[in-house]
Amino acid sequence: MKFTYRGNIMEKTRRHRAIGVLVFLTVLLLLMAGCSRLKPRNDPGSAGLVQKERGSVYYDFGDIPVPRELKMDKGLSFVFRAPGFSAGVLSLYGRVEVNSLINFFDQHMARDNWRPVSSFKSPRTIMLFNKENRWCVINISEKSYYTHVDIWVSPASGGEAPGLTK
Repeated sequence: MKFTYRGNIMEKTRRHRAIGVLVFLTVLLLLMAGCSRLKPRNDPGSAGLVQKERGSVYYDFGDIPVPRELKMDKGLSFVFRAPGFSAGVLSLYGRVEVNSLINFFDQHMARDNWRPVSSFKSPRTIMLFNKENRWCVINISEKSYYTHVDIWVSPASGGEAPGLTK
């Protein structure tokens, strides 16, 4: 009986060791999978993503710079394209201070020939810019954990835009 009893203990020890190794490997795989999401990736599937300057990128609108820290929310964005023209809304989010975003857009929009028309600053900041045949409205609002930015681009009401009818 001693031999059987000892055999059961050894068998249980092996079983526990095998379960421990299995649990360790599972946790290790989960950690590796989780950490791989933290690495920045170049997503070739990002529609219209172009880097023109070091601190900014251009998504679907080739003349509206966006700080590199903001990520596009594809579920809330909509862009209409016609030959030589695009309009719509880009919805972005990121952990960026509101005042630094205001300064960024003030400086960088002028570089792309956008003229500031007006702005409103409150818990929600709205910046209005104008170009030859287009308007741009930038809406910045601070949420609990991130800042949300909507960039609306629309044709100007008297201007001719390819692909649009009056």
